[in-house]
Amino acid sequence: MDKPLRLDRLRRFVTGFAALLDGQPNEATILSDGQALLRELIEHDDWLPEQYAVPHPEHYLQYLLHADSLERFSVVSFVWGPGQRTPVHDHRVWGMVGMLRGAELGERFERQTDGTLLPSGEPLRLERRDVECVSPIIGDIHRVSNALCNRVSISIHVYGGNIGAVERAVYQADGSEKPFISGYSNTYLPNIWGTN
Repeated sequence: MDKPLRLDRLRRFVTGFAALLDGQPNEATILSDGQALLRELIEHDDWLPEQYAVPHPEHYLQYLLHADSLERFSVVSFVWGPGQRTPVHDHRVWGMVGMLRGAELGERFERQTDGTLLPSGEPLRLERRDVECVSPIIGDIHRVSNALCNRVSISIHVYGGNIGAVERAVYQADGSEKPFISGYSNTYLPNIWGTN
């Protein structure tokens, strides 16, 4: 018999994160205290509904799990098929990435004086339960890929806005930008306000 989904874990995260933002903290506090909340959520892998964990054979998917009604934050599951990756892109808001299943590689990029973008440091490998932060202040341009060539990886992202509606950019090696708005892969949200 399958165990019931523990959507109460996501509900607690959402209400806890909203309470954190109610105090109007600065970005450093959001990322510090928010990481603790996100780590608590991804400590368990019994709460993500299966329909928000399904990969696409050709590209990664971005499923919206929750968007704050004031668009102060959004919670998204990124589902990576084997070998899938993003282009080099930015976010333009703060964000946290927590690994729920599998592993991923993040490559940061820095703009040079001539406008080009070059990798900055070694790629960062996130394993199950690891959390990484991004923002325009601490570094916002990166490329992410599934670190596993033979199975799906899933990361849970929290952003300082409704990320599917934020105008962002993908980048070419010469630093030129192509604006985009990502949207989401799902039509319906999970009901986190149920009885469990």
